[in-house]
Formats: sequence, C-alpha cells, structure tokens
Amino acid sequence: MQIVNYHPSYAPTFKALNIEWLETFFYVEPYDNEVLSNPSTYIISKGGHIFFAILNEKIVGTVALMPMQEPNVFELTKMAVDTTIRGKGIGQQLMAHCIAFAKAEKVPKLILYSNTILENAIYIYKKWGFVEIPLEKDVHYDRANIKMELVIKK
Repeated sequence: MQIVNYHPSYAPTFKALNIEWLETFFYVEPYDNEVLSNPSTYIISKGGHIFFAILNEKIVGTVALMPMQEPNVFELTKMAVDTTIRGKGIGQQLMAHCIAFAKAEKVPKLILYSNTILENAIYIYKKWGFVEIPLEKDVHYDRANIKMELVIKK
C-alpha cells in the first residue's frame, strides 16, 4: 500500500468513500456535501491536504487535513476506508501518515470532531494521543458530540 497526495482526478473517489461512510453511520449533512463536492475549493486551495491510500492500483481510503481558523492548525477530517477492506489497518496507516506529515510541517496540533457512538474510532484516536477538549456550541457538524486534540510533539 502507498499513500499519495491529492490529485483532482481523485475527487470523485474522495466524495464516494466519504458518502458511503456517512450513510453507513449517520447521514450526509449539507456541509459535508458541499465540502465533498468541492475539495479543491474547501480544502486544497485553503492550504489543506488530502491523502489517499492506494492498494493494487485502487484507492481504498482517504483522509483530509483541513485548515482551521487558528494559524497552522488542521482538522483531521473526512477519513474513510472502502467497506470491502475495512479492518486491515488502512485507517491506522492514514492516521500515522497525517501525524508524520504534521510533525514534518511543524504543525502544533491536530483537531478532530467525532461522535461517541463510534467507540472504535474514539479508542483509536486516544491510542494515537488525542485527548478530549471542550466542544464549541457552533460546530459545523450536527453529528459531532466530541472534539479531540493532538498536540504534536517536536
């Protein structure tokens, strides 16, 4: 497996993987649809990054680092793995890539929003060092009931 950077030709797969994940666990919110339909506008052009896991020449997973208002802080978001290959460590490898990227770019912290019904995901985030912090009232995801932060060690 290899992890590669965003290319506009990957945009439909970025959207499809995330829509599949959202429809499995929640529903597609208008904000999700807008970002997923326009990743170059909402993520890349604002200084963000999207990574793709490729296995046997097929995209099997994705994750994004979306810039936040706080300078040089990114939201780890839009992580999704193809349903046919979940449980094989793809998400773990994407997470490791994001953290290594953040360290290399001297990003001080990563933020993520999640939901506590995703117990496995919360467990994995904690395993990687994310800790719960207060959730703001005007969060852009209706489904989010937990906010977590990873302070990047130099």
